[in-house]
Amino acid sequence: MVGSRSLCVLLCAGLLGCRSEKSDSEPSPAPKQANAPSERTQRQLGNAGQPAVLYLPAEGLGVVDSVPRERVGFWEQPLAGRRRCPAEMVDVRGEYCIDRFEASLQDERTHRPLSPFYPANVRDTQHWFKQGQMLRGSARTEAGRSLAVPVPPEVQLTGSVKPMAISLQNQLPNGYMSGEAAARACQNAGKRLCTASEWRSACRGQKQSRYPYGDEYRPGLCNVFRATHPAGVLHGNPSLHHLDPRLNLVADSEGPLLRKTGELATCRSEFGNDAVFDMVGNLDEWVAGPPGLFLGGFYARATRDGCDSEISVHAYEYLDYSLGFRCCL
Repeated sequence: MVGSRSLCVLLCAGLLGCRSEKSDSEPSPAPKQANAPSERTQRQLGNAGQPAVLYLPAEGLGVVDSVPRERVGFWEQPLAGRRRCPAEMVDVRGEYCIDRFEASLQDERTHRPLSPFYPANVRDTQHWFKQGQMLRGSARTEAGRSLAVPVPPEVQLTGSVKPMAISLQNQLPNGYMSGEAAARACQNAGKRLCTASEWRSACRGQKQSRYPYGDEYRPGLCNVFRATHPAGVLHGNPSLHHLDPRLNLVADSEGPLLRKTGELATCRSEFGNDAVFDMVGNLDEWVAGPPGLFLGGFYARATRDGCDSEISVHAYEYLDYSLGFRCCL
């Protein structure tokens, strides 16, 4: 039986490395390291290299076979005196609409869901599916050797896809997004990437507070500043292999590092009787560019900046496991 100190990290499937996203032609080389580990993470890893881990079988943890269509109560109701937004979006003071949840992807032509663990094009998915298996074979940690690489839907390995953004509750949002890919996915959905000012205003809610829940930082209400780094777990070094397809299904004693959309009811930016979820933490989110800018912080980023958190050192074509998005209209 595994002791309580060993129940540190639960694994299932994610992606690898950091690089820029290209078209379905040539896979991009791995870029310079990004999302370097915080001093806090380095201290927690210490000389051991990674926390103790508990891994589970990867079977059944891939992409869902169908896209759920159910809605929840008041989200279907228009707000009095304001223009009606699409059902999956929230009205921000009658000025614009924003997706309620971080974006997932489906193919625009077939409406089949696309894997959240791979970049948004076929060639790069093929490349990193193979690379993930090689990384598993050469991993420095038991967790990295034991965790299976998630299998993408067949269309992402053998076909052609046109990624389209969708906003659904209780889904793993798509990481591994470049700003360019995020903008195209919003455009394919008849929407657009939010501007930085739109994103920040939506994050602050109707009270325009620094955090979705208020003006004072409260640990654990949003999925940010987690102690565990997934690359440290799989590869013994938080700076390595940020496009590994397995990264975003690592978990620790607090649960999965990447949460499903809307899972934390405490991380909601309220507008009347509606709310936008997970704008702080979970995944960093691209906003309109170039230049490249993503906001909010991801689960392992050591930030207490809330809605003011931003990273502006990467090009618009950059991507890694921690980068997602949502759309505006």
